[in-house]
Amino acid sequence: MREYVTVQGDLWDSIARQLYDNEALMHILIDANPQYRNIAVFPANCILIVPEITRAVRVTWPPWRVG
Repeated sequence: MREYVTVQGDLWDSIARQLYDNEALMHILIDANPQYRNIAVFPANCILIVPEITRAVRVTWPPWRVG
């Protein structure tokens, strides 16, 4: 398991986009880091656990996001 150290202004979706190339996978990060669940905008130097994705993760987009 990897770790990610936040920088001031990080958001769950931007971290997921950076690490998984998909902001819709932010729920994986949130589930792995429940102590930060209520943070929307991160301060610097929070250490997040980054689970590896070993299988295909199905992403279901809401109707307004589907082309």
